[in-house]
Amino acid sequence: MAEKTDKRNNISLLREEVQAPTLFLLTQLQKDLDDNLLSLCVVGSALTDDFHPKYSDINTVLVVQRRSHQLLKQLAGYGKSMGKRKLRAPLLMTMEYIEQSLDVFGVELLDFQFNHVVVYGRDPFGELTFRKENIRLQCERQLKAALIRLRQGYIQALGKPKYVSNLLMECVKELLVLLRALLWLSEIERDHQVLPNLKKAAQQFRFDGKVIAHLMELQLQHSRPPADQIEFFFENVYQTIDHIAHGVDRQGKE
Repeated sequence: MAEKTDKRNNISLLREEVQAPTLFLLTQLQKDLDDNLLSLCVVGSALTDDFHPKYSDINTVLVVQRRSHQLLKQLAGYGKSMGKRKLRAPLLMTMEYIEQSLDVFGVELLDFQFNHVVVYGRDPFGELTFRKENIRLQCERQLKAALIRLRQGYIQALGKPKYVSNLLMECVKELLVLLRALLWLSEIERDHQVLPNLKKAAQQFRFDGKVIAHLMELQLQHSRPPADQIEFFFENVYQTIDHIAHGVDRQGKE
């Protein structure tokens, strides 16, 4: 029964703009989940200088003892209230799920381990360990999947700048996480901000990161590339991802 009334939290570790929304979510969870609530973590840009109060969402990971459909219905009931506070739907996990997913979702869990704040409960990520080959293989798979999405997406978009732009931004967003994982694989110190990581990755994997950096800056500003430059950006992003994918593939054969 101790956890039922335990109000201790680490909300004060968060930036000011993130504190009230996160406290709202935690309060609801403590009230509704009782001892099923193990931990709540904030992850992602809300913890870095890349966060923009107007445009950035607040991402969380909710770890529970037991998943149920009733729990999903409860969380779904928070939807409108969370949306008003820029809270994205929490990633719902159990410790068993996390421990059994290190080989298939290692990149994401590695990223959470690197950049998270436990606002309530135990730390679900701090003691995780990862096998390099699992991380390498997932990076290669996701890079090559991104190439497929770019090819297919361009065709489906009929080459229209607006839709191709959205496609590029999604690929760049995913690339940020993969580059951090690749830096970890190379035992290079990672940064919590996107542009310093890109610079390190460009040096390590020998690609020109100027276009990717420009797209990242546009993304941080909640903007889009000019329509008359979409073709140039698309080909550059495609060639960059292809180059990195080849490098990761070679690592697996060494």
